[in-house]
Amino acid sequence: MFDGLQCNMSNLSQLSKAKTRSICAENRSGDKGGGGRAEVPLDDDGRPIGPAQALGRGWKVKPSDTIAAGATLELANIEGPGCIQHIWMTPTGAYRNLILRFYWDGQEQPSVECSVGDFFASAFTSCEVFAQISSQAVCVNPGNAFNCYWPMPFRKRCCVTMSNIGDADATLYYQIDYALNDVPEETAYFHAQFRRVNPLPYGKVYTILDGVRGHGHYVGTYMAWGMNNCGWWGEGEIKFYIDGDIPDGKSVDESVAEHGGDCFPTINGTGTEDYFCGSYGFVDHQAKQYKEYTTAYAGVPHIVRPDGLYQSQTRFSMYRWHITDPIRFEQDLAVTIQALGWRADGLLLLQDDIASVAYWYQALPTATFPELPQKKYLEII
Repeated sequence: MFDGLQCNMSNLSQLSKAKTRSICAENRSGDKGGGGRAEVPLDDDGRPIGPAQALGRGWKVKPSDTIAAGATLELANIEGPGCIQHIWMTPTGAYRNLILRFYWDGQEQPSVECSVGDFFASAFTSCEVFAQISSQAVCVNPGNAFNCYWPMPFRKRCCVTMSNIGDADATLYYQIDYALNDVPEETAYFHAQFRRVNPLPYGKVYTILDGVRGHGHYVGTYMAWGMNNCGWWGEGEIKFYIDGDIPDGKSVDESVAEHGGDCFPTINGTGTEDYFCGSYGFVDHQAKQYKEYTTAYAGVPHIVRPDGLYQSQTRFSMYRWHITDPIRFEQDLAVTIQALGWRADGLLLLQDDIASVAYWYQALPTATFPELPQKKYLEII
């Protein structure tokens, strides 16, 4: 019988025993009949205050939560089995200061750890800057409504938190939609890992993912790439090292030396813009300009262009979802990308500002992630 956990057009007509639930600031527990129960707050004299002061209980009393500076808010704590099917949120403040974490089945190690803007493929946006994304896994709609459709199954428990590492309080509007039902035995767990290097050391490759152990498949890459040179920057090849391509016990950094090395990947890309399903430098050759695009599986939805004043560096926001072509591994996986541009006498090794999010599914346990950079190393300036 259909379990109702991972839905699409081909199974939408099928009935199931799954139970639909949703968590938001108006129903923090997600309980059946648990929404709209917040009481209108009162001032010291006992008079109603707030947006719903004249309307009463059930009328938009608590549509958001506040995350104090330096605090962590638990967004969801769900007893399984079940599957998160959709997440919507819109936060205030600097997105790199808000860190999303997902914990599956009681693990102390998060399986998702990422700044909120990067998780939704929107590193260079803000409350004032919007870039449309229309993809199958992530949608970003006016004005900066973040939507995620990655299915996130769990068996025992799901815990979702957001930490505010900034110096000011942040407001978060959010909704987490999920279904409760038994999870099939072969189902893996969703993972997402953020990394950033600024600047990339000369002659080094950029590591998107390393240290993954177990059985799974890689399903997506997001990159926020800031140029530190003039000219074309996207000649670098992405490489997937699968099931023993990297010697056992070694990191990809240890195994892939400057200008090559003696470890060879199973999958070798042809260029950065090629990997993100573009070509010839993302250029509209009639307009002689970079061209944004957003599609179901790949896109460059946001290009930050110099404005002749403070906005001086060109930056590219790029996503590639391996939904129809996942990269499968049975033992281990590492992913790198080169930073290469053109110069008059050939290829140029770049020292750019590069950040990424790797998305994949795998069986538990989750290996410990690299320590997240501190706030001053996360910020985009």
